[in-house]
Amino acid sequence: MAGLGKVGSPRHDLSCAACGHTIPLPSTEWRCSRCGGMLDVQTDVLFDPAEIDVSRPGLWRYRRCLPIMDDNSIVTLGEGWTPLLECAVDGYPVWLKQEQLFPTGSFKDRGAAVLVSAANEAGVEGVVEDSSGNAGGAIAAYCARAGIACRILVPADTTEAKLAQIRAYGAELVAVPGDRQATAQAAWEQAQARYYASHVWNPLFLQGCKTFAYELVEQLDWRAPDVIVLPVGNGTLLLGAYLGFEDLLMARVIDAMPRLIGVQSAACAPLVAAWASDGFDVGQVSPTVASGIAIAAPARQAQILQAVSQSGGCWIAVSEDEIAAALRLLAAQGLFVEPTAAATIAGLRKVLPRRESETVVSALTGHGLKAATKVWDLTRGSR
Repeated sequence: MAGLGKVGSPRHDLSCAACGHTIPLPSTEWRCSRCGGMLDVQTDVLFDPAEIDVSRPGLWRYRRCLPIMDDNSIVTLGEGWTPLLECAVDGYPVWLKQEQLFPTGSFKDRGAAVLVSAANEAGVEGVVEDSSGNAGGAIAAYCARAGIACRILVPADTTEAKLAQIRAYGAELVAVPGDRQATAQAAWEQAQARYYASHVWNPLFLQGCKTFAYELVEQLDWRAPDVIVLPVGNGTLLLGAYLGFEDLLMARVIDAMPRLIGVQSAACAPLVAAWASDGFDVGQVSPTVASGIAIAAPARQAQILQAVSQSGGCWIAVSEDEIAAALRLLAAQGLFVEPTAAATIAGLRKVLPRRESETVVSALTGHGLKAATKVWDLTRGSR
């Protein structure tokens, strides 16, 4: 992307909540070099609607709030500003943000665009990432655009469509036997010697995801919705949205934080269980069509639970039958999404009878072409 040079005076740092270590950006660090803790991004930028650059494509309209120092480092595929569609679900009006329409077919492009831009700015030459498919596809695409070598580790049972997409971008594709947790462990070991472009550990990914909140509030004429229902595996979209709403609250653009409602598959619902028992234990994973949220032990679990709690939200678990029914409901309205996205709408359906007078928003997080065989099996014979 052609640039205008450096953006004035904003400061963005990486900060460790555990020990307080601070690292100025740009940096190749993805975890604290002192204690090994997780990092977050701190900034002195205050969101200002007057500083939105409407000449920029998509999410880069919020350029000043994003942790990239020089425009020439930006890696973009024109991502962002996804449509906000008004729909009726079980007779109730809701807004659905169509994140499945991103360049690689999922919301993960939000995080990938900012993370890979930051890696590009720091001079990173090669990255590793682990994924059930969507994050891997997004990181592979943006690394291809940037000319950065990319290795993606995926569970061996990842759908062929997602594998084909990752391979097409030129990434080195490694299938790992075992569950999603085994894939994460294998990537962790490789990341000790290679930049970890993790959508979980790397806080720059969350900085891209926070633009979900910015866009949503702008599209609602600078009003915050009352309720937002989102799928949660590793929690990147929910955490990113929470950070974005925090920015908007601090700047007094909105008056209140929306209630965040996290949806998990009943087959793998560790955060639902933790919320119910006020504790946390590694969850059990049973087979589920919602593979994108089948995470037994989310690395940022404490942050996720805190975000939902502080927003006044709650947690919902949905069954395989409820996911399939939601998939068919969406398809009947012309919306073709993967089962993980349908799980969110299954959760939304459980919320709606209690929220009739409120503005309710959800997100369609991944395109149906990502898991066409699963969608075929779930919708076959429904007409």
